[in-house]
Amino acid sequence: MIFRPETIFWHVLGLALLVGITGCSAPDKQLSPADRAREALARGDGVGAEIILRQMLDEGTPQRDVAALMGQAELAQNMLPEARRWLEAGDFSESSRAHGFHMLGRLELADGRLPEAGQAFDRALQTNADDPELWVDIGRLRYRGGEQAQAVEASIHAVKLGPENPSALQFRGQLVRDAYGTQAAIPWLEAALEQDPDDLDLLGDYAATLGEMGEATAMLEISRRMLALDPHSSRAFYLQSVLAARAGKFELARNLLARSGDYGREMPAGMMLSAIIDLESGNYASAAQTLDVLQARQPGNRRVANLLARSLALGGNNRELAHRFSEMAKSPAASPYLATLVGRSYEILGQRKEAAVYLDRAALGRTDRLYLLEIGQSPAEGPSPDFANATDTVALVRQLARAGRGAEAVVAANTLLSRTPGSADAMGLAGDAHLAAGKPGQALAHYEKAALIRQLWPLKRRMLAAQMALGRQSDAMDLLEWELGSNPSNAEAAVLLAGFAANAGDHQKARQLFDHAILLGRRRDPDVLSQRAISAVEAGDADQAASDVLAAYRLQRMNRTATQRLSRILIRLGNRQAQARALSDKAAKLPTVS
Repeated sequence: MIFRPETIFWHVLGLALLVGITGCSAPDKQLSPADRAREALARGDGVGAEIILRQMLDEGTPQRDVAALMGQAELAQNMLPEARRWLEAGDFSESSRAHGFHMLGRLELADGRLPEAGQAFDRALQTNADDPELWVDIGRLRYRGGEQAQAVEASIHAVKLGPENPSALQFRGQLVRDAYGTQAAIPWLEAALEQDPDDLDLLGDYAATLGEMGEATAMLEISRRMLALDPHSSRAFYLQSVLAARAGKFELARNLLARSGDYGREMPAGMMLSAIIDLESGNYASAAQTLDVLQARQPGNRRVANLLARSLALGGNNRELAHRFSEMAKSPAASPYLATLVGRSYEILGQRKEAAVYLDRAALGRTDRLYLLEIGQSPAEGPSPDFANATDTVALVRQLARAGRGAEAVVAANTLLSRTPGSADAMGLAGDAHLAAGKPGQALAHYEKAALIRQLWPLKRRMLAAQMALGRQSDAMDLLEWELGSNPSNAEAAVLLAGFAANAGDHQKARQLFDHAILLGRRRDPDVLSQRAISAVEAGDADQAASDVLAAYRLQRMNRTATQRLSRILIRLGNRQAQARALSDKAAKLPTVS
């Protein structure tokens, strides 16, 4: 038996709890101590289970008979070193062998030791290959290890083994959400809740999915239920903070986020929410500090970069803004917003020549071209790639694609895909390489395979580029309709679909979609405003058209597209013909998107 300094504490606490339980109700004499420990673990009560198990040890139960359950109890309390003491030796009784190695696999997975986790799960399978929860954990291991296709197979197998197992249903729902959207995931999550209506993790997934669908009232109701079950639920407070921020109640959002513990301090989504609350509340330095940490963790996240630049601009830190973002803002993939912020910073610093470079770049407006992320050195200057290193291969493929060396990019991407054939990321990268090589059909085939596993918006955006290159406009519209129906908060999808509707002559639908995008934050986007103006004039709403197009022009007077559209609308409205001709002449002299 392993003794710890707190042994006396556990005896006292265990006695107190047992007395309390006895005083409330008679114990179920049909349950053995081990079964009572299992019941406690099923409720997520690791402390209660450990008390029962330690009492069994004190009464002479061999350590190997309780090691698996004790390890699980420590895992439930997130006490990984203690769990390792019980599990790592693999000394389990014959009846608990499968469960013991299953728990060891969970421990290794929690510690990030993926090969060791796989070995432990394999040993568990030797004894019990029909445990649905074991297959759920195998699926999670595969997903983290880049074998997403195999993870999907594991999730399907887990549900087959346990069609009423809440963990299997939840995991399948999570993967369905990745591949088919939030609406498709709801039946899986609801089926899991029918089996275990009080599972906090499951309720949190359900509430978050409802929130992504725009069901704010239902999301709030579920979060309140979570707090009724656990008044200290960090995730419930985080979800309520999201709702408060969306409603513009930023002080309430801050208070709720502060009560969410690690969600606000450590989780990327919580950090982003904290920064947005600070920005909206005028705490620019605090927002910049949070976003600085987040950008270090997610250097490729453009939204984080834009928000950090904005916080620096609003805080008057123009020198730092220009220094940190000048190179990024030169990229053709950079947003006009970022280029504008850098340009204005240089203006404030008195460096007008530098400012002009970025303001001219911003005036070009948005582009529908696909740009791949540029990382590191150019391929001509860099060292020979290490194809055993996925990160190196990804960087090389993107560099080759950006350099116009598409055929070489395809070779490098295929090398990675052959090593990790189940990886959605590798499939997507192969699609990028083929698109850069001028092979949109093959690119789309790779994208569609990746989409069966995980349909994130960046992947769909590249699918759209491939579909348009193939002239499949109807398919592109269907994809956008599906995306917006599944994720109604996607402003970019709304803008793109509005453009398709306008081109098809459905200006009423286009106006509705542009209105939706503006409500989602695109109110200062000159491209959106000027496009909505065109739809308004086609629908006979002259006042709205004039208001929108003038607003777009005033936002960026050197924007060629906004200038052209103002000229066209003035001509359509039949007034200010001389001004319209002057604007047309001006637009002809402005630079176009390259």
